[in-house]
Amino acid sequence: MNEAHLFVIGLLLAWLSGIRAYLTVFGVGLAGVLGWVELPSALQATQSPWVLGTCGALAVVEFFADKIPGVDSVWDLLQTLARIPAGAFLAAATLSPDGHLGAGVLALGGGAALLSHGLKSGVRAMLNTSPEPFSNGVVSLVEDGLVVGTLSLAVAHPWLALGLGVGVSLLLAVCVWLLWHWAWRGLRWLGRAATSTPGNQPPLR
Repeated sequence: MNEAHLFVIGLLLAWLSGIRAYLTVFGVGLAGVLGWVELPSALQATQSPWVLGTCGALAVVEFFADKIPGVDSVWDLLQTLARIPAGAFLAAATLSPDGHLGAGVLALGGGAALLSHGLKSGVRAMLNTSPEPFSNGVVSLVEDGLVVGTLSLAVAHPWLALGLGVGVSLLLAVCVWLLWHWAWRGLRWLGRAATSTPGNQPPLR
């Protein structure tokens, strides 16, 4: 695997970490243990039984917590402390042949994780304003599938996986913009309605 492929895979792992850090680390470690991929020396720590057990257990907790409206947003806020550093580490470790983690790649990985984490959190926060309770569970399952599918795709077709990641990021950005736009319109309408007479409420525009 050449350096370009390793760079793409490191960037993808960081991006996935911003969505599901524990599942991503668990998937990387499991792939190494089962011999599906030969991990760089800096990533071999993910094959430790302690790392696999801890990340596996936390991934199960996250699976359920992420599907409860309100709880998911609190969980996302708390996981900012885990997802960004995990993304930075995964990116730098993937590109480290000797175990040395470069500052530039750490920053790049942290930025990729911050981007996906921010977009995910923004969408989920807006979904929590919806009275429809099933949307959170459906979106959360899509995120689970996205992480597992992209991890599998990254090894065999890293550039295709990168295209998928970029496409999903753009889609999430559009969703965040639309959801916030609609919420702002709703708040403006409520503000006008509160100051108008009962029989002369302004229409929603």
